[in-house]
Amino acid sequence: MKHIQGAGLGFRREMLDEVLPTLPSEVDFWEVAPENWIPLGGTYERQFAQSIQQAPFTTHGLSLSIGSSDKLDIEFVKTVKHFLDTHNIDLYSEHLSYCSGHGHMYDLMPIPFTEDAVKHVVGRIKQVQDIIERPLVLENVSYYLAPGQEMSELDFTNAVLAESGCSLLLDVNNVYVNSINHKYNAYDFINRLPSDKIVYGHIAGHFDEAPDLKVDTHGADVIEPVWDLLKHAYEAHGVFPTLLERDFNIPAMEVLVKEVQRIKAIQAQSIANHQTVFAGQSA
Repeated sequence: MKHIQGAGLGFRREMLDEVLPTLPSEVDFWEVAPENWIPLGGTYERQFAQSIQQAPFTTHGLSLSIGSSDKLDIEFVKTVKHFLDTHNIDLYSEHLSYCSGHGHMYDLMPIPFTEDAVKHVVGRIKQVQDIIERPLVLENVSYYLAPGQEMSELDFTNAVLAESGCSLLLDVNNVYVNSINHKYNAYDFINRLPSDKIVYGHIAGHFDEAPDLKVDTHGADVIEPVWDLLKHAYEAHGVFPTLLERDFNIPAMEVLVKEVQRIKAIQAQSIANHQTVFAGQSA
């Protein structure tokens, strides 16, 4: 299996004409939603096969609904496992949220931050991990309401990570958005996450609905405070693979590549800073 490293980009069907036959070398890895590629056939199947031979790929699912009270869709998870195995992909990431309740809701809803919810989610994570034979990688999500909250987002997230054995996809933009909307310190939040659980990260743009309300859209350029928060995340936890998300208002590939290259530049500077500090301590 090809392991991800460096800076990545979401892989979308709308990009195929721009990125093939040869994927841009500036992008170290790519991410796909399995649901968009599992029912492959014809041209799309050939193009995906052509792409996945050229670079490491990871996955970021949309419909696992790990926090739902609905019964876990075992057959769907088995289908994802087959997709991962067929294409030699070692990571399956999803959202620490839910998107179903007596039917699919097509939105990512916040799981109540309670001890009961921790136990519920942990049990379902273990089921998924037993099937896919890999640690599940869960992303901290943006949310706008916190129904029935008994504990903080940070404590809830850390409890799920500790008790389930799953890994973390650290979405830096989501931390920033939530810190504004729910009035907490984004830097402190990142500091208190477990470094050994972070497998890779996301960075993205968002929409300013109001000075105190940010909406996670993945439809704009990354803003400077989020770039700064990414730098801090590397300082706190070491450099981890990081992917640029852009889901609509998608610009030309050369524009996306510039943002990917900025991730790589920040990673390189963080590594250089660490080496400088280490050399100073050793002197």
